[in-house]
Amino acid sequence: MDIQQIADRYVELCRAGKHEQIQDELYADDAVSIEAPGNQSGALGNVEGLEAIRDKGRKFMEDVVELHSSWCSDPVVGGDWFTLAMGIDATYKSMGRMPMAEVAVYKVREGKIVHEQFFYG
Repeated sequence: MDIQQIADRYVELCRAGKHEQIQDELYADDAVSIEAPGNQSGALGNVEGLEAIRDKGRKFMEDVVELHSSWCSDPVVGGDWFTLAMGIDATYKSMGRMPMAEVAVYKVREGKIVHEQFFYG
C-alpha cells in the first residue's frame, strides 16, 4: 500500500472503532509512540515497539467506562507523513466524563507506520 492507502485504511478502521486492527495491519514492529509534552512518561506515555503500543492502547481502554462518541478527520498526506484530527467523548474511571481532541501525525516507512505523535492541550 502507498501512504494514501495506508492513511485511508487508518481512517476507515478508526471510524469503525477497530483500533487494535489498525495496529495489527498498519504498524511496524519497531514503531514508536510519542505523547504531547507533559504527558510523555507513565503507563500512557512515550513507548517503543508494537507490543508496547498495543499495551498502551489496552491500558487506555481499561480506564474507559463508557464511550459516548468519537470522530476522525480525513487524512492529509505530505511526503512520508499523514495527519489526522481525532476526538473522543468518554467517561473514564480516573477522571469522569471528558471530551478530548488531538492532532495525530504518522510517519510511514516501507508500507508501515513507524512513528505516531500526538498533540493536544
